Amino acid sequence: MASYITKRLPSAQTLKARTTTMKAWELPKEPSALAPDWVRTNRDMDPTPLKDQTWSLWTWMAYWATDMINLGTWETASSIIAVGLTWREAIPIMAVGTMCVAVPVVLNGAIGAHLHIPFSIIVRSGFGYYFAYFCIASRSILAMFWLGIQSYNGSLAMTIMLRAIWPSYNNIPDTIGEATQGISTQGMISYLLFSLIQLPLLLIPPTRLRWLFIIKLIVAPVTAIATMAWCVSKAGSSGDLFNQTPKVSGSDYAYLWLSCMSSVTGTWATLGCNIPDFTRYAKSSRGQYIQLPFLPIIFTLCGVIGVVTTSASIVIYNEGPLWNPLDICAHWLDEGHGGRAAAFFAALSWYIAQVGTNITANSISAANDLTVLFPRYVNIKRGCVIAAIVGGWVIVPWKILSSAQTFLAFMGGYAVFLAPMAGVIAADYWLIKRRHLDIPALYNPHGRYRYWFGVNPHGLIAFVLAVAPNLPGLAHAINPKGTHVSAGVLNLYSFDWLYGFVVSIFIYTTLGMIWPLKASLVSETVWGLDVVEGRGSGCEGDEIGDEEKTGGNVESKMAEEEKGLKGTSVA
Repeated sequence: MASYITKRLPSAQTLKARTTTMKAWELPKEPSALAPDWVRTNRDMDPTPLKDQTWSLWTWMAYWATDMINLGTWETASSIIAVGLTWREAIPIMAVGTMCVAVPVVLNGAIGAHLHIPFSIIVRSGFGYYFAYFCIASRSILAMFWLGIQSYNGSLAMTIMLRAIWPSYNNIPDTIGEATQGISTQGMISYLLFSLIQLPLLLIPPTRLRWLFIIKLIVAPVTAIATMAWCVSKAGSSGDLFNQTPKVSGSDYAYLWLSCMSSVTGTWATLGCNIPDFTRYAKSSRGQYIQLPFLPIIFTLCGVIGVVTTSASIVIYNEGPLWNPLDICAHWLDEGHGGRAAAFFAALSWYIAQVGTNITANSISAANDLTVLFPRYVNIKRGCVIAAIVGGWVIVPWKILSSAQTFLAFMGGYAVFLAPMAGVIAADYWLIKRRHLDIPALYNPHGRYRYWFGVNPHGLIAFVLAVAPNLPGLAHAINPKGTHVSAGVLNLYSFDWLYGFVVSIFIYTTLGMIWPLKASLVSETVWGLDVVEGRGSGCEGDEIGDEEKTGGNVESKMAEEEKGLKGTSVA
């Protein structure tokens, strides 16, 4: 064992080189099945080989059940009540908000299930080879934000576990200053421990995640339901929260409803774009359609459990709604040995839930993007480590989660950028390209998807027009005291995700009809290699010429492409 570890550790010479030059961090150049030999790429970006196409309908159900049952989902439902609405609004808001994001998840997920290529490659068709990097970077940023948020929630579970084992852990003096910094010394120790334990787990590849799905699918729902049952039994009812009325009315009520809906949608906005990173592993293109009904059902059920439990907690503890289940677990610590044992196992379940969500929804997504952005230096494992550092520490997630209002503002804000991305990807594949893409050209900087200097003008225009009207609202959300905007701007921003998704589809489709970019259109899908749809084994050991990799005759198509772009006013 010791010799194995020694072999895996870098030598003293390597460590010295890596502290003095960037060249020592360069990765060996990997061959690609489709990209030209002179293009720096990553084998993980190639179409998924048949042996890795293992996800079935049941895998999708388990994936979303494990992904959505976490502290973030619980808090989203309860934080809707915290900002002035009631359970009567929270439940339909969750159902409608999740249905809104289920539509792009299924539309864009079908691309990955059909072509077996990741988001970072697919996005080049709608945005252009180089403009796609902006979308990839934006999606990566949000994935790292979410990784940090879920990690901080997980550290709260770590605190409960440590307090259950060693009650004196609660007596650690606060030398950081939670009132000003958003985290205490005790919280920082727990966060550090959570991060250290989580890091090696983030390196699990997607093809080996089934066991994690099974474990989380058992422990998380059992803990959530058991917590709700105990609270209702202890309170003698579901609590007075169900008798409350909204704190706002009229137009304020309507726009607060829409704002909360956008926040729910924003929770999964990143997966509306990058779901192909997972659907690429599907056995068939049909199984992933189960996501359309399953997402709203499972998200709403988890939210209902959170609302009922939060309502009962008011009766039990008489201190206002406890919208984080770990706050309830903290009270159990005062119930003797039995209470401490219950708190430990409940917190352990939530710990597993948070790590599972980080792996499936955040770490892998961010790592995939980083490998495309920096292929010379970053592979999947390094990407996971970078995402853990940036998402877990650089963005200081404890600041984001300092209040319910801040939490919802953050969730809705970044959807301003992600909604148009999801809309353009869907419109490009389904309405303009009619499900036919030249896959090898997606890997070629000089292929048909180069468009105008690497930018698809249709994607650029649709994105800008969908984003621009919401930028003042986003600025106000970030700095409400220093930004003065009209009521109309704020009202539009309240449903920023829905606006961005619908408008981007409309503009992109309209441009494609009146100004077709003929060079980017193909009548049939160009596969390039027989690695998808059961066409072959993937030919991993075969030698493939550069012309075959790029679909053949790519360079000869450049004149046609330029002509198609400049003269595209002809129908």
